[in-house]
Amino acid sequence: MSKTDSASPIQAKAIATLWRTLSSCSLPLLWRLARLLGPMIYRFSHRERQVTDVNLREVFPELPPDQRRARGRQSMIHSTATMLELGFAWMAAPQRVEDSVNAVYGRELLDEARAEGRGVIVLAPHYGNWEILNFWLSNHFPFTAMYEPPKIAELDPIIRHGRERMGASLVPTNPRGVASLLKALKRSEAVGILPDQVPSWGSGVFADFYHRPAYTATLLPKLVARTQARVVTGVAKRCAGQGFDIHFLAADERVYAADEVTSARGVNASVEAAIDLDPVQYQWEYKRYRKTPEEEQGHPEFRRFRLYR
Repeated sequence: MSKTDSASPIQAKAIATLWRTLSSCSLPLLWRLARLLGPMIYRFSHRERQVTDVNLREVFPELPPDQRRARGRQSMIHSTATMLELGFAWMAAPQRVEDSVNAVYGRELLDEARAEGRGVIVLAPHYGNWEILNFWLSNHFPFTAMYEPPKIAELDPIIRHGRERMGASLVPTNPRGVASLLKALKRSEAVGILPDQVPSWGSGVFADFYHRPAYTATLLPKLVARTQARVVTGVAKRCAGQGFDIHFLAADERVYAADEVTSARGVNASVEAAIDLDPVQYQWEYKRYRKTPEEEQGHPEFRRFRLYR
């Protein structure tokens, strides 16, 4: 057994214990902890700070450097809060989690689609607390989402139970999972898709995300073409320790295009519209621009075009 293998059960037990402990904490307390820890992570974690700063520089070039750094620190506070709230979303009493949702805006988009016999594809970017969004959706609608097991295998049953406990159906990120999404949409149900996760080569196209090419998955136009589903963007916006407001926004009309590049542009525009609700709640430490057009084209010096060092 390797050192990593032997450490995994210990790590898993420690993480699960932490989640259970944090699940009993109030949201105001978790927010205070995030406000304490977030700036420290931003200051001392070089990788997180570097990626956040690079992304914010690309996305908001008009902002003075001090304002971008302030936005980066605030973003890290929200990302830290999301991590601290995992136990709450997965393990707290269901009524506590349901009561943490202060308001739901745009629910009629889902209700109208289902009344018309159409499924709903929810684009759920890494914004606010997406686990709260998953909880709410699966508590109010038949809901299916793709799921990739964690690197620490011992945590898989805990995470899976947390996400499925209100009735969500988790399917693998492979053709069998796609088939399950199609079946759910044909039953006029809701499915969730991560629109801002960088796909593997061959599963996406480059489309602008804040005026810079980002490799974007092409699953959406395939699902729309075969089901005529409605597409909405969904986020659970954090209210600074006082719960969450859930927003459903009509997707950019380009998402319905058969052309994959046009559809991908619509997906990214839809994510941008959600981010505009409160830009600091987006997970800017993710390497959204990790892949480059030059690498896809086989440029001999493609590494020179990489944004992250």
